[in-house]
Amino acid sequence: MGKSTGFLEYNREVPKDREPLERINDWNEFHLELTEEKQRLQGARCMDCGVPYCHSGMMIAGGASGCPIHNLIPEWNDMIYKGLWKEALVRLLNTNNFPEFTGRVCPAPCEGACTVGLNEPQVTIKTNECTIIDHAFKEGWITPKPPKHRTDKKIAVVGSGPAGLACAAELNKAGHNVTVYERADRIGGLLMYGIPNMKLDKIDVVQRRVDLMTAEGINFVTSTEVGKDYPVADLKVDYDAVVLCGGATKPRDLPVEGRNLRGVDFAINFLSANTKSLLDSNLADGNYTSAKDKHVVIIGGGDTGTDCVATSIRHGCKSVLQLEIMPKPPATRAANNPWPEWPKTYKLDYGQEEAVALYGSDPRQYCTTTKKIVGDANGHVKEVHTVEIEWRADEAGRMTMKEIPGTEKVLPADLVLLAMGFLGPDDLLVDQLGLERDPRSNVKADYGVYQTSVDNIFAAGDIRRGQSLVVWAINEGREAARACHHYLTKNSSDC
Repeated sequence: MGKSTGFLEYNREVPKDREPLERINDWNEFHLELTEEKQRLQGARCMDCGVPYCHSGMMIAGGASGCPIHNLIPEWNDMIYKGLWKEALVRLLNTNNFPEFTGRVCPAPCEGACTVGLNEPQVTIKTNECTIIDHAFKEGWITPKPPKHRTDKKIAVVGSGPAGLACAAELNKAGHNVTVYERADRIGGLLMYGIPNMKLDKIDVVQRRVDLMTAEGINFVTSTEVGKDYPVADLKVDYDAVVLCGGATKPRDLPVEGRNLRGVDFAINFLSANTKSLLDSNLADGNYTSAKDKHVVIIGGGDTGTDCVATSIRHGCKSVLQLEIMPKPPATRAANNPWPEWPKTYKLDYGQEEAVALYGSDPRQYCTTTKKIVGDANGHVKEVHTVEIEWRADEAGRMTMKEIPGTEKVLPADLVLLAMGFLGPDDLLVDQLGLERDPRSNVKADYGVYQTSVDNIFAAGDIRRGQSLVVWAINEGREAARACHHYLTKNSSDC
């Protein structure tokens, strides 16, 4: 490394976000930037650790440790420190098709496995990555690069989320004729409609990349659901191979009394309708569920729940609570959560930061489960009844929850959003193709192979592995492209 003692000389510094009480008044990205000189010093903190777990991409204790796409992190950190931005960009794009996405929305398992993090605050890997690609776009270094030669092979990619886009990009580089089908009216899948604009700008970031890919020769077809608007029989005739990247789109439901009341909905419906209306009309068309002047209760403690908190606040909600069934994480790593596992520690994400600034406290209530939802005389939700729980190990060592008597609460609620994750892919296309499934209802295709039970059909991303990270989707999209290319050409060297 160019500065082997940098981690001893410089403190971790990340860009400040826009102030919460300022940013809740708009839908713009809240990320700010460090100066180029300060960012270079952050690159210098990457130590010559010998065995860099940051790019290992292993699964440990059920979570990702290190980067699943195996970014060459120490190399481009060194390039940043030396001011060699073009060289850093080359190394970054060797492994990551879309660092402008991961640099904004990835939870950064790379940082959880950073060796510096054993004793000091870890290297700012995520910010370094985002800075490289943003710098490259500003300098005009990112331009369309269509393949010099085309093959006669036609491939359909179904789904335009991160897995589908990564797969399409790699197959297009190899010269194949790629068509991407998306049932929504805009390309991007989760990136377009599943993540709010203040986390990932749809025009300046997502659409910019889609436009580049279009200029490189990829054909995008929107508002077309394969199996419904486009028959499966035609798909099999028109294409030499198909890669399914449709995601895990079945939201987990809540089987409690009152679930079907008006004002109770899945979080993904709430978020995607809001983003569509924002893009279509700056919310002027009213084609979304507004949280304005409402008591909002969000059931689920993950990223989607956080996005619902932030979106509700921007609408002008009266109050917002987020119910989390798991215990509050510790401030530092627990003894059973050692490095390089992903650190399961307490943090305020952007939505909770905004709630603290506005209402004075973290909106999350831990170890809380919903007993029932109660409506008014008109069939609209008015209350959520909850009880606190504790987690205990049974005789087999499995953790089970037990209600704590006397902890029942009644929460006022005009809008209830279910943000409890996703269970698997939609059935329509999978059933029409006659694909075998795994025990969790995902399309069965071995990791690293991606071949389904039907000869020329492949599957990658959440449709195959279940709900996961954007970076895992990119990993699988890239690898499925290689598998598909090898199937068509018996050669994997150029994809």
